[in-house]
Amino acid sequence: MGKSKTSRYYAENPEAAEVHREYERKRNKEPGRKEYRRKHAEARRMLGLEVGDEEDASQNKDGTFGKENKSKNRGRNGSNGKSTKK
Repeated sequence: MGKSKTSRYYAENPEAAEVHREYERKRNKEPGRKEYRRKHAEARRMLGLEVGDEEDASQNKDGTFGKENKSKNRGRNGSNGKSTKK
């Protein structure tokens, strides 16, 4: 499998990669992001999902979680980044 366009860019521009990593480190410390990760990790545990499973914990528009095939869950990104989830 080849590298993505973004991955190739950061490989060729280490300064830009460091700026991006610094931004991500700062963002991941925000309380809202921590709560988001906590909520999703709990949902995965309740659904009995583990790393490497064929299914993902997919969040519905009403906020509930369910199991869904990884390719369908990750491939869903409608017009303007809006989900097409039911």
